[in-house]
Amino acid sequence: MQQSRCTGHEKEAPTVRRWLMLFLATTAQTATCAFLYGIPYLADELRTAWHLSLPQVGLLVAAPTLGLLVSLVAWGAAADRYGERVVIASGLGLSALFLLSAQAVHGVAALGAVFALAGAAGASVSSAGGRLVMGWFGSAERGLAMGIRQTATPLGMGTAALTLPPIAGRWGLHGALAFLAVLAGVTAVLVAVLAADPAGTTAGGSARRRGNPYRGTALWRIHGAGALLVLPQFTTGAFALVLLVDLRGWSAVEAGRILACAQVLGALLRIAAGRWSDRVGSRMRPMRQLALFTSLVVAAGAAGAAFPSPLTDVLLVLAVGVTASTNGLSFTATAETAGPAWSGRALGVHNTGQNLSASLTPPLMGAVITAAGYWPAFAVAAAAAAARRPPSSPPATPRPRPPGPTAATMTAATATQPGPRPARPRRPGSRNGRPRVSSRRRVGA
Repeated sequence: MQQSRCTGHEKEAPTVRRWLMLFLATTAQTATCAFLYGIPYLADELRTAWHLSLPQVGLLVAAPTLGLLVSLVAWGAAADRYGERVVIASGLGLSALFLLSAQAVHGVAALGAVFALAGAAGASVSSAGGRLVMGWFGSAERGLAMGIRQTATPLGMGTAALTLPPIAGRWGLHGALAFLAVLAGVTAVLVAVLAADPAGTTAGGSARRRGNPYRGTALWRIHGAGALLVLPQFTTGAFALVLLVDLRGWSAVEAGRILACAQVLGALLRIAAGRWSDRVGSRMRPMRQLALFTSLVVAAGAAGAAFPSPLTDVLLVLAVGVTASTNGLSFTATAETAGPAWSGRALGVHNTGQNLSASLTPPLMGAVITAAGYWPAFAVAAAAAAARRPPSSPPATPRPRPPGPTAATMTAATATQPGPRPARPRRPGSRNGRPRVSSRRRVGA
């Protein structure tokens, strides 16, 4: 049976088929995030069983992100050249092998190197997963689809929070890493068997290559806005718990539960924002309005930190949720602006900027909180959300140019167009194709 595929400019792909692709992309991202952002949940095991200091634990926590940062663009270029299925499956498979190799590793430096390699391999999903979703969904559903895919980050963190501590408590660090390796390996097999690249999105596909989209300013502005909007997201996400403990007297367990609700709110808002962008036919308009709303909410959170009250709890939950609402929109706008031939590399650059901002925000804001308190840090985050909003005019979704006429199409078009009848061949003794009649015969008649 011939399979119908959707590149965003062709007719819609079969419903079950494209939603299966979304499920695979989301599952792959969830498995990757469980490792990338799950190492903090192994901090207690690393400190007690491996006798590591807190700075050493911090280095191990940062190692996967370091590997991710240095490989995102390269994986994006590979997705542009070879397609999404090969890139995602191979990256997840390599990540599983690196995590399994940690069973034979001893020492902080060696373990950090393994974590960095596994993070670099897992970066394939971040660069190619969004490209897979963009290719299978048309512009009328891309915002919703990408919003659903972006819920993989809280899903991965939730998976790690629920599974890694009990597994590490029973089977140690190696048992927890083996679980993450199996999760990545099984997902790699599913992608390799069930995923399919959208037609015409690779270098050998039918999509026409455009010029370099980075010669203009639209992509750079989207990257800059996305990176700055990560600052309020990671400021509230990293310090909301300690704020509730220090200023409101909550226990760490109670604060963790209420912030888990905030993560659910953030996931729902990503989906809602994507659907909103589909309905209005623009990614930038909702993103600009949400950036302004984010600034106002985080500023209110700063006021709540300056004057603690029960309202502070509500404002923090709302801030943690709202600050995550623009992620899917920025990714969708990046891929649509770059076009099929450049979307993998563009998503890699976008991911690099966001992860770099996410890595720098906690230590910088931690220094501000130590020097001046919580509310100045939240005020700086609110100003960042308002300072660099996305471009005012939405980038146009690239449309492929129609192919030029061929000899066959010109012949067919000529045959169907009205025109003068072709002259009939002249016969001997005829004039203008008609038999000549003798004048004598006419007189005799």
